Amino acid sequence: MNVDHFRRIGLLRRKMTRAGLPGLLVTHLPDVRYLSGFTGSSAALAVTRRGARLFTDGRYKAQAAEEVRVAQVEIVSSFPAKAAVEWLAAQPGVSGAAFDPARTTVAELRQWKEALPSSLRRGFLSSLPAPLVEPLRSVKDEDELELMIEAALLGCRLFEHVLGVIRPGVREVEVAAELEHQARLLGAEGMSFETIVASGVRSALPHGRATTALLPRRGFVTLDFGVILNGYCSDMTRTVFLGKPNAKERGTYQAVLEAQETAVAAVTAGASCGEVDEAARGVLRREGLAEAFSHSTGHGLGLEIHEPPRIGAGLNSRLVPGMVITIEPGVYFAGRFGIRIEDMVAVTANGGQVLTPTPKALIEL
Repeated sequence: MNVDHFRRIGLLRRKMTRAGLPGLLVTHLPDVRYLSGFTGSSAALAVTRRGARLFTDGRYKAQAAEEVRVAQVEIVSSFPAKAAVEWLAAQPGVSGAAFDPARTTVAELRQWKEALPSSLRRGFLSSLPAPLVEPLRSVKDEDELELMIEAALLGCRLFEHVLGVIRPGVREVEVAAELEHQARLLGAEGMSFETIVASGVRSALPHGRATTALLPRRGFVTLDFGVILNGYCSDMTRTVFLGKPNAKERGTYQAVLEAQETAVAAVTAGASCGEVDEAARGVLRREGLAEAFSHSTGHGLGLEIHEPPRIGAGLNSRLVPGMVITIEPGVYFAGRFGIRIEDMVAVTANGGQVLTPTPKALIEL
């Protein structure tokens, strides 16, 4: 896949010019990957209005030479970010450089300042008032959407496979292990996050990671998982039932499903994140379940499992074509059961495209 990193750097430089920034230090590895294509575990990218240089260590000499076309590569013995700061300070016309304070520790900043000449330590480095790369990453290009569709469909295949493993007496960790093993066999680089398998009363835990608990003879089982494929994350949740649900359990599931599908239908370019959240929350409120919905409706994802935007109550940020978000309302009753249903949805000019099309009608096993 021919990703246009030059275009991405160009978009970043325009933002830098508008913000009056002659230099930028990028240390967050997903940002580095997005801008340069470098996939190693140690790097810093220095960007000016005329140049870009990627700093990494000797482990990645061959890899960086192969992956990076948009920036010169410099191999350093240690502390790539420190070397990047030194390089920025030496560039003609670069009177200062900004960094993302959300991705920088106090110790790192002290180290960077110590690398500067004494005359530059007070004023050369400045913190960004808002991230510059993150908003670019939140809107996926066609190449990224293609990769995310592949990751999402792999997740769907895993869910269909693992249904054959779910039965009373099997441990939650066995279900998770089978799902993760199959993911690797099908080409996943890893899981997006620690797999959630929460059964019976444990399904009332929104983040009930798999334990040695046995699946019950009767009750809900929530599976929340995702894979990393070609660097991009997927995320989906399905809740199934072992045995026969009673009328209350079935009705509650139908309410969550309606809330989820109503929120998916509300996804479109220009809609606010709060409006999408309210679409789900309003259904659950009508059914007397609002108090049991204890988290936001969704989040963006991409190179990371949690990215902007957040789909939550009262948020005014607007959806833009190319964003990929999750829609995942749920209800949780401590000591009884919980239900969550989640899809990945790509925002389009005319609505939302569901990337995880596995059926959501209640499955009884």
